[in-house]
Formats: sequence, C-alpha cells, structure tokens
Amino acid sequence: MSAGRPTWINDATRARSLGHLAGHEVDVAVIGGGITGAGVALDAASRGLSVALLESRDFGSGTSGYSSKLIHGGLRYLARGDFPVAWESAVERRWLMQEIAPHLIRPLGFIIPDTTGARRAQTAAAGVGVLLYDALRRASGLHSSILPRPQLLSRQAVAAMAPALDTEGLRRGLLYWDGQVIDDARLVMAVVRTAAGLGAHVLRDVKATAITATSVEAIDTRTGETLGIRARSVINAAGVWAADFDPALELVPSRGTHLVVRAARLGNPHAAHTVAVPGHFGRYVFVLPQPTGVVYIGLTDYEDRDADGHRPAVPQHDIDFLLGVVNRVLDPPLSRTDVVGSFAGLRPLVRSAHSNGPDGTADISRRHLVKDVPGQPITVVGGKLTTYRRMAQDAMDAAALRLGVDVPSRTKRLPLVGAANRTALAALRAPARLVAKYGTEAPVVHALAGEHRLLAEPLFEGTGITGAELLFAIRAEGATSIEDLLERRTRLSLVPADAARAGGRAGQILAMAAETPPVEGPTA
Repeated sequence: MSAGRPTWINDATRARSLGHLAGHEVDVAVIGGGITGAGVALDAASRGLSVALLESRDFGSGTSGYSSKLIHGGLRYLARGDFPVAWESAVERRWLMQEIAPHLIRPLGFIIPDTTGARRAQTAAAGVGVLLYDALRRASGLHSSILPRPQLLSRQAVAAMAPALDTEGLRRGLLYWDGQVIDDARLVMAVVRTAAGLGAHVLRDVKATAITATSVEAIDTRTGETLGIRARSVINAAGVWAADFDPALELVPSRGTHLVVRAARLGNPHAAHTVAVPGHFGRYVFVLPQPTGVVYIGLTDYEDRDADGHRPAVPQHDIDFLLGVVNRVLDPPLSRTDVVGSFAGLRPLVRSAHSNGPDGTADISRRHLVKDVPGQPITVVGGKLTTYRRMAQDAMDAAALRLGVDVPSRTKRLPLVGAANRTALAALRAPARLVAKYGTEAPVVHALAGEHRLLAEPLFEGTGITGAELLFAIRAEGATSIEDLLERRTRLSLVPADAARAGGRAGQILAMAAETPPVEGPTA
C-alpha cells in the first residue's frame, strides 16, 4: 500500500468518505460490493483513479460469500468443451495463488475414485481429463511447488485420505489438485480493503436506487438520507441485482446449494472427492473438507427467480438430491441428522453467453459479460469467483476508454492486504491458524488478545476463534452487527448451533468496541 493510506475500514472511514463524496466527483462509481464490484474498485484505484464503491448491505453478503470456496481451473468446463472458460480460470488461478492472495488460498487434493463397476471408457476419460487439466496448469505458469502434479493412488491411500468412501469395489483413485480459498467472504474483504488502501471510498449500507452513465442516486440505509454521487463513469457490478439497473439484461439466477457436515462424521478427510451425478455428463457433487472442522457437500444448479439473493432458502429437494448422490459412494451413508447446516448462493448467469441445454442452468456458460453501450452505465456480470480479477479488468478497460485514460491494469501482480510468500508467513510470530486467515496481519490480531480477557478466550468450547478476531473485524473490516461477525467474518453461522453458542460473546465484544471511538488503523 502507498504511504499514509490505511487499509482499515470502519464507521470512521465510512463517515469520512460520505463527507468527501458530498462535495466531489469521482472518476468511477461502482455498484455492488461482492467480489466483482470489489475487484473493479481495486482495478480502478490501482490505475490512479478516484473511486466510490457502494454496497447496499455488508461486503460479500450476496453470492460471493456462499460459493464452494474453490479457486479452480475449471475441470468441469474442460470436460464440457468450454475451453475459453477453462483456460481463463487456469490463468486467474495462477495469479491468485502465486501473486495476489497466496496467504488465503491453499492447494486441495481431489480424488476421483476408480471402481470395478466403472466402465473402462469412463476411467480413461477421467485420466485424460486430469492430464489435460494439469497441462493447463503448466501452460498457465503455475509451478508444481504451489499446485502439485496429479498421481495415481492405491486403494489403501484412497481410504486413508477419504475414510468415508465405500472401498468395496474400489480399485484405486486418481488424485489431482486445485485451489481452495480459506474463506470467500474474507477474499472479498481483502480486495475491498486493498482498494481502500489505494484511496477508494468504500461504503457499505448505501443502496443505489437509480444510475446513469455519470451519476448515482442512493440512500444511506442507516439514516434514510438520500445521496447524489457524481462520477465520470458508472459501473454496474450488482450481480443477481444487475438487471434492476438494466432491464434489457437477460439474467438467469442459478441456485447453488451446499450442505454442512462435521468432518469427524466423514472420518476427518484429508482430500476432497467427486461423485458423478448419474445421467449428467460432466456434472459432479463435491465433498469438500474445510480447515474449520466441517465438510461442505455441493453443489446444485437450479434456476431460481424467487429467492432472496442475500441468503437464498435451501429447499428440501436440494438436500435430498445432494444426499442421494453422495450416499452412493459413502459407507455408512449420511442421514438428515448429520447435516448441521446448509447455505446457498445465486449465480448471476447470462443466458446470452450460452443457450440452455438439457441440464438447464448447469449448461449456461460461466463466461462473463461486459456490456458497454454509449450513454449507459457499463455492466459487468456472469463469470465466477476464480475469474473476478479478469472480469474487473475487462470492465475497467471499457471505462478507461470512456475516460480517455491510457493506464493498463496492474492487478495481476498486486498483492492483497496480508499477502506474503510462504517463507515470510512462516516467520510470523502468531498462531498458524491466524496466519492462514489474516496473513501478515496475524500478529496485529493476536496482539489484540492482550487488551481484555474476553478477547483472549475462544468464543465457546470447541472453537479456536477468539474475541480478538471479532474486535479486529469491527475495527478493521467494517463489521457493525452480530450478524456481520458470525455470518461473514467468522462463518460460524454456517452451523447455526455454533452461532447460537457464540452470539452472547459476540454481543459483549460489539458493546466493548462501541465504547472506544473508531480509528483508521495502522498504515500498511
């Protein structure tokens, strides 16, 4: 970050930005504080442009916070012949794991079981697909020291890495590797804060109500006050709400559901594994172990035009579908009582990018769209978590042409706040769990534990999350409510029983923080 630009965001920085925008025009106003809008704001700020980022609720509170937590090269898209998306995903994975956020993304092994019941053609196709996938990794420039090469596993090795798999009829397994972000909402927050460190005005709880190519009408949802923001260029990155500002945009909201199961119930797996969806070539359900002691099982792909984009309900059909698919390969099978939580996100797919096939929204391409019509706001939509940086670059390239700015994107090699190489991270004086979550900021979070007894203790027995992490979320990451703390800063709400146990302590720390005036934080 440039000298004198703090990356902390809180109520004090919000108030300052509101005051600035009341009397100043910005180069770029961005609507939507998910990963795409955050990426656009960062790309613009890194080009030296003045930026306002407006989010109607909390950053990452929509689709971006409820993904599979994968930074992947697109093996599924390769299998379906969508080579442009597979290649773009592989390239963006390289930048994320190697340059942008190596502290937030780790390699995760995936096992494709080879059973005696599988046809030879299926086994051969899986092997060829994985080899092609690894060729994409090599061609993208991502070194095998970061993402290992694939390998064959013995039956015994498969059982050791994924103990819940039914080994009867199992011959061996094929292991390949992909990227897993420790927390998608934390990735969004890191992008937002990095943009703020470069001078972007990032505003949560500001809802855009109308936009033109050069202006935004909005409401401060905390006060009800109306705001008028002047900008030389406006970019609509509102995700599933993008069509609210562009009725001609044909968006298809696709619901992606995940179930949450305790890792111990599945034998504490060390690798993910895939389960083919019967009768649907190229579709899989993933069993994804998390570093937090749970496993995510997902995901579905159903059109859903009626769901709440901030927290779509999970219908019984989705639960039955996911359990039905994974139980074909588990021993013993999972029951409903094993499901301790669930979550869903709505993908903003663009039908015009690819027509529907027999699998409905699963057949719509994950390519993104930048709509640039003279006299109208620029719209960027579609895509996926892995490719957010390229989406933002393409949108800002269009805006730069409008602005007459000849400055290329810098974000391929721009580290996010907290980023460092493995050697530097290993040398930090902080618990490894904090380093994996906060990178170079881990010592700052760890030091907060000395301010009060409540900050040093875990929020409840059975979790490693301490009060210091909640206080940091309030002071540096813009959290203002118990929901913010448990839903997006710690993800405890993904298991409702855990959130209930942490709620009382979270309320105490929120009250403690309110007694101390907010500060801008240390200079990064």
